[in-house]
Amino acid sequence: MIIITGGAGMIGSMIAWHFNAQSQRDDLVLVDRILEADQWQNYCRRDIVEYLDKDELFPWLEARPNLKVEAVIHMGAISATTERDFGLLLETNIRYSQRLWQWCADKGVAYLYASSAATYGGGELGYVDTHDNAALRPLNGYGFSKQFFDRWALRQAHEGKPTPPFWYGFKFFNVYGPNEYHKGRMASVVYHTFNQTRASGGMKLFRSHRPDYADGMQMRDFVYVKDAAAVLAHFVEHRPASGLYNIGTGKARAFLDLARATQRSMGLEPAIEFIEMPEDLRGKYQYFTQADMTKLRAAGYDKPFTELEDGVRDYVSGYLLKDDPYC
Repeated sequence: MIIITGGAGMIGSMIAWHFNAQSQRDDLVLVDRILEADQWQNYCRRDIVEYLDKDELFPWLEARPNLKVEAVIHMGAISATTERDFGLLLETNIRYSQRLWQWCADKGVAYLYASSAATYGGGELGYVDTHDNAALRPLNGYGFSKQFFDRWALRQAHEGKPTPPFWYGFKFFNVYGPNEYHKGRMASVVYHTFNQTRASGGMKLFRSHRPDYADGMQMRDFVYVKDAAAVLAHFVEHRPASGLYNIGTGKARAFLDLARATQRSMGLEPAIEFIEMPEDLRGKYQYFTQADMTKLRAAGYDKPFTELEDGVRDYVSGYLLKDDPYC
């Protein structure tokens, strides 16, 4: 059995999709707290054993002391980079993660959790998933909550404290793809471009506030969610060395490329204009991210990552242009 928290989220629901469709597994328990009216559609197509609210998980586990669990995949978190209530981030992104870690350590269960490329801050120290990462300075509370837990996990291992037999923290870069429709402002630029273009005929991107980046040329490592799910399944199935791992493509691309690819996938010529960046994002905005993939490849993951234009085309034509866009 595999437990997936955040199972009604984008990445969590697509991990469940991968296990159903690619691994022919249905021994899944999905855990989440649904806050958006239609978010249940992210998991209603999955073949699963049970769905639990996040507050039901630990009582459910305690009532089943002999339950055979292969892995806990902890994707549940507050993922908004604009979240300012650090008490909420502490409770959800740190304390809940620690409690799951300790349960997995006690039961001898593999533990896979979502870290974030936001831990790299402005990128001054690069994007290498080394364990010597104490000097990283995230740009927002969300990134700090992920960095805090990464450092806590590494400290448990370094100090010889109880750890899960295998544990992995995944530094996700910019993930896009189906089942992100509940994310609002935090949804990918592909999704926003699709909706804005269909409503108005064009897309508005943020102007650059740095002289070394032209408007629209802010660059990120965009990774298709189906690829991200495949990486998680690889770690469940092959159990490489424990630690932190990047999940990106190793290739930075411009937001302008992403928006143009989206509009072309809609059968339209690109129509882009530029607007001012909101004040709450300035100074907290990453202008460049690019995952170092050396460690992931050394862990045995050798599948190619989907090229940006191909991933956008699959997302737009296979989902967003359909009457029912859910996977």
